[in-house]
Amino acid sequence: MPNCLTRITHAIDQAGGWLRFDHYMALALYAPGVGYYERRDDQRTGESRGPTGPIGPAARGGDFITAPALTPLFAGALSAQLTQWFECGPAQVLEFGAGTGQLAADLLVACAQAGRAPETYAILEVSSAMRERQRATLARIPAELAARVRWLDHLPEQIDGVVLANELLDALPVRLFVADRGRVLERGVMHGVTRDDTVAGPDAAGQSPFVWSDRAADPEFAQAVTQAIEEAGWSVADARGYLSEWPEQALGWAASVAERIRHGALLLIDYGFPRSEFYHPARHTGTLMCHTQHRSHPDPLLDPGQRDITAHVDFSAIAATVLGTGMRCAGYTSQARFLLNCGLLDRLSALPPAAIREHSAQIAAVQLLLSEAEMGELFKVIAFTRAMPETTPLGFGQGDRTMSLERRS
Repeated sequence: MPNCLTRITHAIDQAGGWLRFDHYMALALYAPGVGYYERRDDQRTGESRGPTGPIGPAARGGDFITAPALTPLFAGALSAQLTQWFECGPAQVLEFGAGTGQLAADLLVACAQAGRAPETYAILEVSSAMRERQRATLARIPAELAARVRWLDHLPEQIDGVVLANELLDALPVRLFVADRGRVLERGVMHGVTRDDTVAGPDAAGQSPFVWSDRAADPEFAQAVTQAIEEAGWSVADARGYLSEWPEQALGWAASVAERIRHGALLLIDYGFPRSEFYHPARHTGTLMCHTQHRSHPDPLLDPGQRDITAHVDFSAIAATVLGTGMRCAGYTSQARFLLNCGLLDRLSALPPAAIREHSAQIAAVQLLLSEAEMGELFKVIAFTRAMPETTPLGFGQGDRTMSLERRS
C-alpha cells in the first residue's frame, strides 16, 4: 500500500525531478489516506493515533495543542463576539478546518447559554479523518444543538453569517523563496538518492531521502516577493540568502471566501505578524516549523506524513487581499487583548470554586492563552465585515493594531 514517501516520490518524478515546496507540503499534510491530517494510524508502527488525532496532549497521542482543546472558556469568550454580530446580522456560522470539533461544540453550547445559538453551524473540512473526529465530539453536546451542524463538501457561492477559521491559515501550503543579491530563487524538493531508496524511506541515520534545490523564480513570483520585501522596508538587493515563505494558497483562500460573504463577518485566529515583522531582515530563515509529540523542528523533509508542517501568517497580506474584495477591516489585535475584551477573565471568575483541581486547570489554561510568552502575543485575531454596522466589534474595543498592518513603502 502506498505511503506518503511513495506519493511524493511519484510527484517529483511526474514534475520532471523538481517539485515546488507548496506541492510537497500539500501531499505531506493532505494526501488521501497517507497525509498527516488524513491518516488514521502511524505509518511506521501501524498503531492507531490518539482519540483526537494530532490535536491534544502528548499523553493522548497528540502532537500539538490548540486553544479550544485547552479550555471551553476560549469558546465562551469567542461566543460574546459572535452573539454581538448575530444581533445585527445572520445568526449562522461557517467554520473552516474545525479540528476535533471542540470549538464548534463549545461555541454552540456557549451561544445557547447566552440565548443566541446560531441557527445553523456549517463545517467545511477537507480531511475525512478529521470529519469523523468532529462528528464524535459533537455527538456529546445536546442533540438539539448538534442537529444544527452540517458538513459541506465545497465552498458555497454565497455566504451569510460569520465565517470562522482558528489555526487554519498556518496549515495551508506555502511557496518558499530565497532572496540573494537582487535575485529571487524558488526552493523546491528533489530526490537525494535513487528512486528505489526514496520509496524505501529514510536511512538508518534518520536522513530524508529528499533534498532542497533552488531555481530561478518565475517572473510573477519574483515580483510578488520583491514587492513584499520592499513593503517591509528594505530591498532584495540587500538580501544575502534570505529564506522565507510566500502564502499563495492562503491568499487565494482569503479572496475566495471574502468575495462570497454577502452579509456578515470573517474572523481569523492564528499565529503570525504584520508584514514589517514577517519579512524583517533579521527573520532570515523564515517561519516554517514541524510539530510532533509536542516537540518542534525546522526540517519538513524528514518523515513526510508523520509531522505537522506550519508557517506563520502575514496578516498584512491577508488584510490587503480581503480589503480588495470590498470588505472592511473591523479590527486586528493580539489574542490576549481580544479574549480580555470579550470577557475571558469574567468567565473564569464565574466558575464555581468547589472543584479546586478543575478550577486550577482552568486558571493554568487561561494563563497560557493570555501570556505574552505563550499564545497571548504570538497569536493574533483579525476581523472583516460586510453590510454590518461600522461600530467597533467587542473583541477590538481596546488595543486595536490595525494601523500596524500598513505597508512601509
